[in-house]
Amino acid sequence: MNYKKALQHNIFKVISQSSNELGVESYVIGGYVRDFILNRGTAKDIDVVAIGDGIKLAKQVAKNLPNKPKVQVFKTYGTAMLRHDDIEIEFVGARKESYSRDSRNPIVETGSLEDDQNRRDFTINALALNLDASNFGDLLDPFNGIEDLEKQTIKTPLEPGITYSDDPLRMMRAIRFASQLNFKIENASLNAITQHSKRIKIITKERIVTELNKILESAKPSIGFLLLEKTGLLDYIMPELTALKGIDEVEGQRHKDNFYHTLEVVDNIAKHTNNLWLRWAALLHDIGKAPTKKFSKKVGWTFHGHEFEGSKMIFHLFKRLKMPLNDKMKFVQKMVFMSSRPIILAQDIVTDSAVRRLVFDAGDYVDDLMTLCEADITTKNPKKFNKYHNNFKIVRKKIVEVEERDHVRNFQPPITGEEIMKTFNMKPSREIGMIKNVIKEAILDGDIPNEYQAAYQLMLKEGERLGLKTVD
Repeated sequence: MNYKKALQHNIFKVISQSSNELGVESYVIGGYVRDFILNRGTAKDIDVVAIGDGIKLAKQVAKNLPNKPKVQVFKTYGTAMLRHDDIEIEFVGARKESYSRDSRNPIVETGSLEDDQNRRDFTINALALNLDASNFGDLLDPFNGIEDLEKQTIKTPLEPGITYSDDPLRMMRAIRFASQLNFKIENASLNAITQHSKRIKIITKERIVTELNKILESAKPSIGFLLLEKTGLLDYIMPELTALKGIDEVEGQRHKDNFYHTLEVVDNIAKHTNNLWLRWAALLHDIGKAPTKKFSKKVGWTFHGHEFEGSKMIFHLFKRLKMPLNDKMKFVQKMVFMSSRPIILAQDIVTDSAVRRLVFDAGDYVDDLMTLCEADITTKNPKKFNKYHNNFKIVRKKIVEVEERDHVRNFQPPITGEEIMKTFNMKPSREIGMIKNVIKEAILDGDIPNEYQAAYQLMLKEGERLGLKTVD
């Protein structure tokens, strides 16, 4: 392979020139090189290692670029970063690291390129391309990373137990790369992750969630979550999910394994949406089933109210993982709370009234809700599968028809509270809410159209029933 093709962008020539001016060696290393070899598209992040002062090199590069970009310096980490042509380039001096038992923050010393490659997490991320003018584009591959790319294997440069114990975030990264690239983690690494899984506790929740998001954004997220469960990491990160694992049997009656069902749902939804928060909703849609699971001789296994319980659990889970407690969390809560509604609709005759209520309750998220519910059909019975999906098509069609006719999405009542007060010469009171609710219910049930005149007449009728008198 001609690796010089990876260095065609003008930034590499500027880095090479700047390195020569400072009398230091420099190399492109890590993900940029890996992704070029895997033909994963043009990366927007470039890591450059200088055998010397990385910050000084960054400043020299900025000086030599026509637009003179600003250099951000991170003295604590000995790194610097600049942006050029929508590309983020990070510079670091080659270093070696040592760790204490209770921290993933290393003691850093100046080192050689070999030291720097030794500290890399995986062999496929230790690949480096020389930027020296005389050896421009030469590949340095001390750990046979190319071979591991060909074998589609995640492997550590050093003994895996040391790699993962030193920096436990690498356990999450190994699983994330396995999920993103559809690679296999070698057995020694997998065993080491299992052995050191408890060490994940020293990693900040924010960094863990960053890796979880990347796993969820991969083409087949179940690869990552199965590995998280297999290695024991999921028990420490999201016990709400591992609580779904297993099948109970009483008097010959069993229920499905809700953990594996959940992963099927996530894989299904990943085929149809890149919306990260909708994927989170798919991952968490059944977490209320563990605390609501009951068995009775009459009906067998039940999970009554699991959607309501699950939506309540979302807040505590998001708070514990330091995830956003804003509209994103509320969206996930809403999806989990309503996750069974379209499925119930698809089982029965689809009435306009039921569809109106679905659109009213889901609002702008009704399409997302339908996508989630379609992904939730994991039956292996072709007849049942086709029946559900055909019924969902009917529901989707009805949603369009009802919305065009009745305009109940983001419903605003045709009659306001102010108008009711004015009509009956009233002050704010319980009766006003009662009248508004009667009008809303009548529109949703299809008893009156969503129009002013029909709503006005019903207001007068309901006011009369309540003993209210209109202003002459």
